[in-house]
Amino acid sequence: MAAESAIRIVPLHGVEAVAPVAAPSLTYRGGPLLAEAQVFVFFWGDAWAQDPLVGIVQQINAFFDYVLTSPLIDQLAEYSVPGTTISHGARVGSIELTTAPPSNVSDGDIQQLIQQELSSDPAVPQPNSSSLYFVYLPPGVSVGLNGGASCVNFCGYHNDINGQIFYAVMPYPDCSGCVGGLSLTDAITSVSSHELCEAITDPIPGQGWYDDQNGEIGDICSWQTKQLSGFTVQLEWSNKAGSCI
Repeated sequence: MAAESAIRIVPLHGVEAVAPVAAPSLTYRGGPLLAEAQVFVFFWGDAWAQDPLVGIVQQINAFFDYVLTSPLIDQLAEYSVPGTTISHGARVGSIELTTAPPSNVSDGDIQQLIQQELSSDPAVPQPNSSSLYFVYLPPGVSVGLNGGASCVNFCGYHNDINGQIFYAVMPYPDCSGCVGGLSLTDAITSVSSHELCEAITDPIPGQGWYDDQNGEIGDICSWQTKQLSGFTVQLEWSNKAGSCI
């Protein structure tokens, strides 16, 4: 399946894909994987420096500090391939960008932001083969992707820039469909874990581990969650177990 049409989004709660007739099975398509995910986090907008978002920033950073060396990453090891072993990563930093984003942001705007920051801010690490940039948007900002919009068609997604720079976009969960009955912070960490695992195993959508009918590792298990050390994460599909774990 071409990358342009590959599923790479978190659907709204309640509109998950219909359960497949045949058991899902991810197959490797030959593309890159992120061996030791090096996550850098952008918080776009001065709202993140104000209450109550200040506390959420701290929780998101703490979530990545934990989850990148957690059992969630351990279970992805089954998707290692010759020459690339998926193992623990690290959060390599975060930054709060004080310039406010427009109320409607396109995926092109996100790409431009990342590239501008890479070229102008020495605090932002340059990309390597395991780099993954997360961009969190403040309340009231809608994100557009492929004709769809956040809180209408999706709650988050990941993508790539020319197959070289990998990133995930986290719109603020302003709607019930992107909270899914969870607390606000639990919804954010659940969606973040969904995109983290997908970006590790399929950084160029459709060219890593993928199922033509069901999408990526997280799509098969959308909005099924568990607790890890006090953090809510989404279950992910395991070929080995034949289930969401």
